Amino acid sequence: MTASSKPAAPVESAAQSAEASAQSKEERSRALRDTLGEFATGVTVVTTLDANGQPVGMTVNSFNSVSLDPALILWSIDRSSLSYAAFTQCERYVVHVLKGDQQHVSNLFAGRGADKFGQVKWHAGAEGIPQLDDCAALFHCRRTQNIEGGDHTILLGEVLEFSAGGGEPLVFHRGRYRALAGE
Repeated sequence: MTASSKPAAPVESAAQSAEASAQSKEERSRALRDTLGEFATGVTVVTTLDANGQPVGMTVNSFNSVSLDPALILWSIDRSSLSYAAFTQCERYVVHVLKGDQQHVSNLFAGRGADKFGQVKWHAGAEGIPQLDDCAALFHCRRTQNIEGGDHTILLGEVLEFSAGGGEPLVFHRGRYRALAGE
């Protein structure tokens, strides 16, 4: 090596490059999730019946209104969800807007396994769809369209019936449950 020569840069192996890329992608996903967490959302539980007529439910905070005429709402489901087939193939479902004191319901339906419906008060609503008792609001919907969107599917639903039960809603912000500030 001469005085003007520089040592050769280390060669990065394909495995190291792939690992760094995966780590970078994971870090970016986490950063995006944290940034999206700056947007406060309500918390819902969506219920339906699976192909065998068994109750299925999951916690969802991607719920949103779309249109008043016709009355349409949307929410999204991760394609890897154990409930994916039940919701993307069902005809009807119910969206329950949770009250501020229903964190336990949100946590229960966010988890896997466990007899979720054995731990909450509910009854069979229209067409046997599970309806949780004592929620801030309910939306009985007919699934009208599934729209693929990355690692999720957006479910568009026509609101057939709705009701408001009152009470302060459960709010999620920065990865934690929050209460609305008083007026």
